[in-house]
Amino acid sequence: MYPPEPWHLRGQMYLSVFLIPRGKLPQLPPVLGAAVRPLTVGGRVAVGAAWVRYEPGGVLHYRELLSAVLVHERGRPRVSITDIWVDSVASREGGRRLWGIPKEMAAFTIDAENEPLVDATASAGEEPLASSLVRLKGRLPGRFPLGFTVAQALGESVRRTPVRGRGGLRTATAAWRPEPTGPLGYLAGRRPVLSLAITDFWLTFGRTPADRARSSPPAKGNARG
Repeated sequence: MYPPEPWHLRGQMYLSVFLIPRGKLPQLPPVLGAAVRPLTVGGRVAVGAAWVRYEPGGVLHYRELLSAVLVHERGRPRVSITDIWVDSVASREGGRRLWGIPKEMAAFTIDAENEPLVDATASAGEEPLASSLVRLKGRLPGRFPLGFTVAQALGESVRRTPVRGRGGLRTATAAWRPEPTGPLGYLAGRRPVLSLAITDFWLTFGRTPADRARSSPPAKGNARG
């Protein structure tokens, strides 16, 4: 029903970063909360909210809305996805079963036909989730490496998943309009401190055979005198 890991994905991302008081954040699952802590500066935590359009050329193509919290695990930075919606059953099932990513289904519009404006909306059934108007600005020269680790609760353990890739960058401004009574209501009325478009990216999401080989314990050999 879904591809095995790793997933090779291509597309466009429209990302905004908010600084949210720690007390307003959604609760992490207990097993995850015991392993990681939100990375707090002045009582505020960095939360990323993004629209993503995964395009043909990757193993799946679909649309996505997510929010994620910057956390640390004994000083090592991690990203933990708190809310996420997709319009692909394969993506939902694979994300949940492979990596513990709590994907739900939604209907989307991510309209970039009138660039530099990108108009995005998402709703789950009859309930609106959020909308955004993103204005794309300057394009930075070159392509930039992307790399981070996603930490999620998977059953009664923590799954740590590497993400690597490369993409172009454009500066942007974004007006977010989350449904105040919805799951992203803690972002309502807040302005992002930073917005970017990550353009024409490619990502490898999940462990490759080389990753698994590096993490496996060495084979025991015969002792030599």
